[in-house]
Formats: sequence, C-alpha cells, structure tokens
Amino acid sequence: MKRKKFIRLASTVAIGISLLGTYGCKETKKEKVENSEVVANNSTEEPFFELSLAQWSMHKMINEDGVDPYSFAEKAKNWGFTGLEYVSQLYNPELADAGYSEEAMANFVAKSNAEAEKYGMKNVLIMIDGQGNLAVNDEAERNETVEKHKKWVDAAAAMGCHAIRVNLNGSNVPEEWIKNSVDGLTNLATYAKTKNINILVENHGGLSSNGELHAQVMKTVNMDNCGSLPDFGNFCMERKPESRDCLKEYDKYKGVKELMPYAKAVSAKSNNFDADGNDTGIDYVQMLKIVKEAGYTGFIGVEFEGSEISEEAGIIATRDLLLKAAKEIE
Repeated sequence: MKRKKFIRLASTVAIGISLLGTYGCKETKKEKVENSEVVANNSTEEPFFELSLAQWSMHKMINEDGVDPYSFAEKAKNWGFTGLEYVSQLYNPELADAGYSEEAMANFVAKSNAEAEKYGMKNVLIMIDGQGNLAVNDEAERNETVEKHKKWVDAAAAMGCHAIRVNLNGSNVPEEWIKNSVDGLTNLATYAKTKNINILVENHGGLSSNGELHAQVMKTVNMDNCGSLPDFGNFCMERKPESRDCLKEYDKYKGVKELMPYAKAVSAKSNNFDADGNDTGIDYVQMLKIVKEAGYTGFIGVEFEGSEISEEAGIIATRDLLLKAAKEIE
C-alpha cells in the first residue's frame, strides 16, 4: 500500500488555556473546545497508517449533550481525520425503536453515506453492540445472534465499509468459549464473504481480552475475512461486580502483539494525559512499534474514553499523540 501524504497537524484550541495545559486539570463537560481547525505545515514526513475516528469517542456528546450522531463526518473532518468508524448503539433509540427494520436501516445508510460524501470522508467500519452473544453455549441463541448481525453486514457493504466489529460474549469456560466463538464467527463470516465484508473481533472484555485465546480462535476459524481488531487498552478480563475496577488484566503489550497477525483494524484507546501529552496508562511508542513491526499500514482509530478533559480535547490529544509517537519510531 502506498503511504499517504502526511500532514503534521496542529490545532488552535480556545478553551481559555492551551490544550496542553488542560492535560493536568479537570474541566466540566460543558467546557468546549471552540476551535480545532487543522493547520498544515511544510513537513513531508508521513506515518505508516491512516487516521480514523471511532465514534465512541463522541458518546457523551451524543448521549448526554444531544449532539446529532449524523454530524459525525463533519466533526471528524474538522478534527483532522479521514476515516469513520461508526458505533451502532449511538443510533438508538432511532433504530431500536423501529426494530431495526429495513426502512430504518436504509435511512441510516443513506444519511451516513450522504454526510461522508459531503465531507470527503471514508467509511471504514461499523462497531456492533447489543445484537446478541456470538459465543454462548446455546446453539439456537448463537444462530439468532448471527442473523441479527447480517443486517449490519448488509449496511456496511452499502456504506463502502470493509468490516464490522463484533463482540465474543458468552461462555466464561475457555474450552467452551473457543468452540462457540469459532462456530459463531464461521457462520457470520461465511455470510459476510458474499458481501465482501470482514468480521473483526475486538478484545472487549471477558475471554476476548485474553490475547492468547483470542488468537487461537482466529487461527482456528482460518478465514481470510475474519480477523482481529486489537485495542490498546481493552485487556480487562474480569471486573469487580457493578464496578469499572479491574480485577484481572491481561498484559496489553503482549495481547496486542498476539493479535496483530490477524489485525484488519487497530484501535488507539486513550484515557488521561500527562503534561507532555502522553497517555498515562499506555506507552504509545511501544504500541506503535508492535503495530508497525507486524506490517500493518491500514487505519488506526482514535478512541478516547477519558473524563478529565472534554471529548473533543481528548480526541485531538490522542490524534496528536499518535502522530508524535509515529514520528519517534521512524
């Protein structure tokens, strides 16, 4: 793949202080970044990947502040991205209330395509949530889950995406989970192949966050349109009841390295930043070295989940951190 022209990005962020200064202090969700225009300079350097934005980075804007999810393309463009990673649940209750009818799904596709075209953006993938469990022991439930995902495969194809991201929830017994996962993924990927769509599994909690077992599933499925979507930060395998506190976490660097041979997308998770703009929990230079050494040159999606700064500021900070880390490993 030819490497895309790299534009070093800078942002003017008017929130009373510079964006860098916000890394060390909290702000309320009402504080907004007023201006995040992308400014080009004369650099001819280029990263080994393309930049996409995971719509989950905007989930508070959409769910709490009433931002229209169909403004995704416009906002991502203004923030300096070229690719869009949609999140299915952010279009509820619109789709859920309609029972994900053909008419409702067609409307979602048409509106999303129109916005992407208007702003010159690339539809990359759709992240699917709330459509059932692909790794449960009950075969009938597994098959029903596959059926529910097919409409999203169709939507992804109609939007020019290359993939949908699925979750492998179900049994917590490794042997059962592997067997169920292989069955569910094989059935779904077989259908998706007729639409030229990839089925990607993210490390997203439970046994899917065990890099070794996850990679074993990918190897066993052994289909060219079934792969992984390594996320830099989703390696908690067990949490405290009714809490976000992690009880058991898989080594994130080991996990990403194990999943990269099967990767068809990559997610750059971020939460909090230090005064130098580095994520406080993830070494981005080390992560990008692993990604680059695997020969990956596709989109890397920014997925900000922090709470100490606004979502917009966090998106920009993560974007800039990716570009800075890429420059360091050149």
